[in-house]
Order: sequence, then structure tokens, then C-alpha cells
Amino acid sequence: MKRAGEKITVLTAYDYPFSRLIADAGIDMILVGDSVGSVFSGHDNTLPVTMDEMIYHTRAVVRGADKTLVVSDMPFMSYQTDLRDARYNAGRLIKEGGAQAVKLEGGEPMAETIRSIVAIDIPVVAHVGLTPQSVHRMGGFRVQGREDEQARRILADARAVEEAGAFAIVLEGIPSDLAREITASVTIPTIGIGAGVDCDGQVLVIHDILGLCDKYSPKFVKRFADISSTVSAGIGDYIREVKAGEFPTEEHSFK
Repeated sequence: MKRAGEKITVLTAYDYPFSRLIADAGIDMILVGDSVGSVFSGHDNTLPVTMDEMIYHTRAVVRGADKTLVVSDMPFMSYQTDLRDARYNAGRLIKEGGAQAVKLEGGEPMAETIRSIVAIDIPVVAHVGLTPQSVHRMGGFRVQGREDEQARRILADARAVEEAGAFAIVLEGIPSDLAREITASVTIPTIGIGAGVDCDGQVLVIHDILGLCDKYSPKFVKRFADISSTVSAGIGDYIREVKAGEFPTEEHSFK
């Protein structure tokens, strides 16, 4: 798709119903993101997410997307400790979760880890730029690569993860001109999130584009629908009808 100039579409999913809807709509890739910790479980960041949680959500997503590429995030501390842990936990996401690939954060420091996972035939998506698992080092969710030195490091990170064997790179929270340079300098696809239009593809969080997460609203998010108001209205009607004795009717009762 990169060689053909065809844009790659990616959305997150964390459960069977959304996975089925996203897959049936024709998405190219589904990411079971550790963003589940924020938009699904209500945490302030992704750090509390566990391997067991990622496996649970990945299983549910895979059931709804049997013909779509499913990539599962490796959560914080599932791959940073040593290469054995990284291989073992990546294998769990494939064997127990049913994913076809895994994603992990980090550039040059994670190159050896990526190489080790790829060596046991597990495809890897890399993630550079704003890496949410590094939120404390970055001092929050801040755009990365605005300064020359930092931009050079992110470019080096992208080249390092490609050389290590990653088959795609998520570029998050970086200036669009830097994303354009990285996209042109690597042969594998770049998937942008807050990285401008010149990436080979785009990824967003499903709850963000449907108006289901009001904890934050990043600049790079566009709401393509607002179903929260529809859901609220439906729940309100249910409460009203039950209170008034209007539901259930004969139509919804057994004889």
C-alpha cells in the first residue's frame, strides 16, 4: 500500500461489538491499544494496563475481526525488563490473544528488543515520537521533535526500528514536516496520529472519533460522529418509560 500510494486506515478497538463494526466498515488494521486504560478503564494514562487485560481485550477484538489485521499493544513493563520477557509476552499476545502482530514503544533503545521478537517470527509495529508509556519523562503528553536535536533523534529512532525489523511505525505527536521527512526516508509504512497528512496512514482512538471520551480532546482528533448524545437520550427514555410504567408493554411480554 505504501508503494502504491494508498493510504492505510487504522482504528483502535477493545471489544467485540466495536471490532465487528470497524472490520465490517473495511478498515485496514485494528489496533488493540493500551489506550484501553484511559478510554475504557478510566485511568489517567496507559501505565496501569496489564498483560492479562491486553490478552482479554485482544481476544474479544479478534472474534469480531476474523478477516482484518489485528495488532496488539505490549503494555508498560511487559518488554522493557529483558529480551526473554519481551519475547514471552509478545508470544502470549499471539498465542493467547490471537493477534497477528504486536506493537511496542521506543526507538533506538528498543531496536534490540524488536530484533529479538521478530527473530521468533512475531511481526512488530514500532512507535516513536510521543510515546505515552514515557509520559513521566516527557513531563506530560507533549509534542516531540520541535527542536532540531530532538527531531534528529526521532528520525534516527525511525531508521533504527526499521533496520531492526519492524514492518510499520506509528508516528505520534510530532511536527508534520518531521513526519514527512521520516515517511520519505524509510521503506516501511508510517502510521500517523497527530503527525500530519503525509504519513502513509492514520490511526485514531475509536472512542475519540465517536465522541465517547470527554476526559480530553487532543488537537489531532476529529469527531466523525457524536453518539454519546444518542446513547444518553436512549437511556433517558428507558428510565422515563420504566418509571411511568410504559415499559414493558404486551409486545415485550410472554404469554
